[in-house]
Order: sequence, then structure tokens, then C-alpha cells
Amino acid sequence: MLDLALAQQLRAAGLRWEPTPGDRFVLPLPEMQDEVFILSNIVADVHRFESGNVIGFNGTTEWALDSVEQDDVVWLPREEQLREVLGAAFVRLEQLTGGYAVTATVGDGEDRRFVDIDAERAYARAVLSRLEVAQSG
Repeated sequence: MLDLALAQQLRAAGLRWEPTPGDRFVLPLPEMQDEVFILSNIVADVHRFESGNVIGFNGTTEWALDSVEQDDVVWLPREEQLREVLGAAFVRLEQLTGGYAVTATVGDGEDRRFVDIDAERAYARAVLSRLEVAQSG
């Protein structure tokens, strides 16, 4: 699973999120950042307003958070979502000793390897690189 810092880098680089059931997110508050929430039509869902999306917590009794603005949470994209973002730029996924490598085509048309401890993080690094290239170009 992505850590908060890498997810925040993706967000800062411009990765857009349209919340759907099954998506994971965290509240980036010191006392909450270790709690991963999953969007569901039962527990947490998205209420769409003209002013922006609000994630609503339905039926939670453990604590008093009723809803939170989408911009106040950090999305933790899953492996398949990151692969989808890469699209045609994705070349391959390799398992390595102690981790994984994703090879993807970057902005200059060359293939680069992105290595991390799990496939999801390797995909995230490839997406981050492509977003940063897009921002600088």
C-alpha cells in the first residue's frame, strides 16, 4: 500500500481523483494518518455539490466525524488504478528480490525503470515521474 508521503507527492504533481466505491483515503492529520478509510455506499460515500465533493460517513458511531471535504483527504490509489493512469506508457512489471520494478515510457520517449518495495509503490513512482514531466513540459 502507498504511504501518505508518496500519495501526497502524486496529489501535488496533479493526479486527479474522482472518488468511487472501493477507493482508499486517509485524513492527513497526525492523529488520523494511520487510519485508512475505504469508500463504500454503506460506510463512507461521496456527496457531489456544486461547491465540491464531500465524503460522508454514514452510520459511524466510533467517532464524531460526519463528513470531510474531498480536498482535505489524501487518496491512496490502488495498483490497478495506477496502471490505468500509466495507460500506453506502461511497458512491464517485474518482481525483484525485495521488491518490484515498473518500466514505463517517460516524456522523452525513453523507457525507465521505477523500483520500490511493492508493485503499487513502483507504479506510483512511474506515474509521479510522468506527471512531473508533464508539469515541466
